[in-house]
Amino acid sequence: MVQVVFEKVSKAYGDTVAIPGLDLVIESGEFVSLLGPSGCGKSTTLRMLAGLEQPSSGSIRIGDRDVVNLAPAARDIAMVFQSYALYPHMTVAENICYPLKKRGVAKADRAIKLAEVAALLQLEPLLARKPGQLSGGQQQRVALGRALVREPSVFLLDEPLSNLDASLRAHMRAELIELHRRLGKTMVYVTHDQLEAMTMSSRIAVMRAGELQQFAPPDEIYNRPANVFVAGFIGTPAMALADGSLADGGGHLVVHVGPLAVALPYAAAARPDAVTVGIRPEDVLVGEGPWQAQVRLVEPTGYETIVALDAGGLALTARVPGSNALRVGETVAFDLRRERIHLFDKSDGRRWEPAGR
Repeated sequence: MVQVVFEKVSKAYGDTVAIPGLDLVIESGEFVSLLGPSGCGKSTTLRMLAGLEQPSSGSIRIGDRDVVNLAPAARDIAMVFQSYALYPHMTVAENICYPLKKRGVAKADRAIKLAEVAALLQLEPLLARKPGQLSGGQQQRVALGRALVREPSVFLLDEPLSNLDASLRAHMRAELIELHRRLGKTMVYVTHDQLEAMTMSSRIAVMRAGELQQFAPPDEIYNRPANVFVAGFIGTPAMALADGSLADGGGHLVVHVGPLAVALPYAAAARPDAVTVGIRPEDVLVGEGPWQAQVRLVEPTGYETIVALDAGGLALTARVPGSNALRVGETVAFDLRRERIHLFDKSDGRRWEPAGR
C-alpha cells in the first residue's frame, strides 16, 4: 500500500488552464472518489496520475517516487476504463492474463494468478468466452480482473460503471466495496455519480473548474459542505439555496430568508452582513409548524414523496414519507429543523458557523 500525493499540479492546454494548481494527499489503502460536474478536471487528474497526460507543472508521487517523468508501465498502477478496453479476439482468460504474458511471466505462474482472480470475481464459468459473449457487468468484471492480476500498488478507475444499467451499477458498487475491503489497496475512482461516491468512498474530493472544493469523508461532505458549490452539488433532490441575512434576536441568532424569520439556538456573535441560506429537503417538516406554503409539485417515488413548495416566494423541497395525499395548489403548514440550517458567507461562498454550533 502506498500514499499518492499531488503537489502544486497544474495542467494547461495552450491558453486554457484545466487544473490551476492541485494539492491532494491520498492515504495508503483509501478509496477516494474524484467527484464533480463534466469538465471539472477529475478525469484529467486521473490521467495525469496514470501517466496518460503530462502535468504542466508540479509533482505527483506514488509512494516515495515522483512519477511525473515515468512511463505508465513503470508507475505500478492499473487502470480500469469506462469502455472496458478488452481485446475482442481474446478469451476472458487471455484478456486477464495478457499483462502477465507481456511481462514475461511463466505460463504456470499465469495460470495460478488467473485462478485466484477468477475465483475472487466469480469468473470461472466465463474463462473460455470472448467479450462479445458477455454482458456489460461481466465485461466490467473481466476488466477488473485484468487490473487485479498485475497486483499494482494503486488502482485507478475512470467511471467504470457508467455504461451499466441501474440494477447492475448497484450490484457492481457492492462488488467494488467488497473488493476494496479484501485487498486494502489504494483506489482512486472518477465519477459524476453522487451515489457512487457517497456509498463507496473513504473520502471524496469534490472538484469544480479544476480546483478542489472539499476533501472529506462522505458524511462531512453532506452534513458540513465547505461552500455554496458543494452544498448545491451534493444531495438529491438538491439543497434549497436562498439569499438571507442575520440579526441578533436577544442573545440568539435570527436568520431572515424570504418571508421567514428563523430563530436559531446559537449566540449572535460577529457575523457576515449577508448570507446564503441552505435547507435540505429532509429538514423541511410538512404538516405542522408556524409557516405556510403552497404545493407546487408532487413526485411520488414509492417509499417517499418529493414535494416542491412555495413559501411566499421562497422555493423549498421536502421529503414526505410514503405515498402522500398532498395535491398541487393546496396550502400546507411546515416547520424547519433549525439546527440543520446551513449558512454561507455571501461575500466568498464559504461555510459560516455561528458561535456555539
